[in-house]
Amino acid sequence: MNDQAKSVDQRFDAAAPAELSSWNRQDTTWMLGLFGTAIGAGTLFLPINAGLGGFWPLVILTLLAFPMTFYAHRGLTRFVLSGREGADITDVVEEHFGIKAGALITLLYFFAIFPILLIYSVGLTNTVASFLEHQLHITPPPRVILSFVLILGLLAVVRCGEQAIVKAMSLMVYPFIVALLFLAVYLIPHWNGGILATASQVPAPSALLHTLWLAIPVMVFSFNHSPIISAFAVDQKRRYGANADQRSSQILCRAHLLMVVMVLFFVFSCVLTLSPEQLAEAKAQNLSILSYLANHFSNPTIAFAAPLIAFVAISKSFLGHYIGASEGLKGLIVKSGKRPGAKALDRIVAAFMLVICWIVATLNPSILGMIETIGGPVIAAILFLMPMYAIRKVPAMARYRGQASNVFVTAVGLVSISALVYKLAM
Repeated sequence: MNDQAKSVDQRFDAAAPAELSSWNRQDTTWMLGLFGTAIGAGTLFLPINAGLGGFWPLVILTLLAFPMTFYAHRGLTRFVLSGREGADITDVVEEHFGIKAGALITLLYFFAIFPILLIYSVGLTNTVASFLEHQLHITPPPRVILSFVLILGLLAVVRCGEQAIVKAMSLMVYPFIVALLFLAVYLIPHWNGGILATASQVPAPSALLHTLWLAIPVMVFSFNHSPIISAFAVDQKRRYGANADQRSSQILCRAHLLMVVMVLFFVFSCVLTLSPEQLAEAKAQNLSILSYLANHFSNPTIAFAAPLIAFVAISKSFLGHYIGASEGLKGLIVKSGKRPGAKALDRIVAAFMLVICWIVATLNPSILGMIETIGGPVIAAILFLMPMYAIRKVPAMARYRGQASNVFVTAVGLVSISALVYKLAM
């Protein structure tokens, strides 16, 4: 076992494999940690992006939301579980596909996740600076200082280990769930039909398929938590041994049900309040749904709460994506032939993340959205296609062959990648 795998194992308390007879606190912590990674700042734009397609595409996307997210992430979890004890996703790729393929996938995995971490660094700095200036009426400190303090604070949580990250994220999920519920319920008296105005206009099959084709990636990545799946699978295998697949599937199922129910209730509450024209206006202004609602109702409570909710959403997503980004960077360092000790490797990665995130957050570049879009097809390939290919080719995953969900996941993956490439070419 290499130093990277050892470092992962050392972050978790040693314990004998648990029985499946009872759901425990650790299972709940992971369920909320998965929820926390997936449901972040992107959720605040989902009502706009999903609602613009009209009523019937949104209904279809609602029906597809759970199977799209559950089967894909279950496949990636099973892929990591198929490796040797303590092996993370970068090790399992090398184990199944060879050293060269392992190095390539590790490189792509890192460069698909790391730009998202940079985007969260910028978003966090902008959110806090705006909150200080507009809500608290305090002149924010220089951006170079503010960004350093914020990122250093999050990395202080990171330094406590992966278990501390997951626990912190699970705690941050509670106020986020309460906030989403509060906003969704607050809007109920203001429901005026909104998107229902388009329900009588059944689109032509070709138009419907085109709308769904472009909208599926939006739904997929609104619930994406692939960066934390590797650490999740490693911990499940250590805790449950041969029963890891069954228990991880149970945790994933509950996490995805929570995601889908909570987020779609919020989405429908928003699109039943705002007309398609207002959603288009919000998109044109590049505002999150919270900012648009605050302006729409001139409500000081929403105006004050919106940046706080965004801060929690971005912070917990930053922590979840850090796990995946650091895992990829450690894999690149190890595969380059350099094998520092576990503690030295942690320090090198943390220092690199701090410096790069700090520089980018200070510079506040506008190109990051394009970088995220470019990383989208890579994430879709790793999340959807790689596990399905492994099921076909790897003997350790042969028992999963012949399932209808494999065809479904492959189809969604191809649709997502083709739509993302099409958007890039436009």
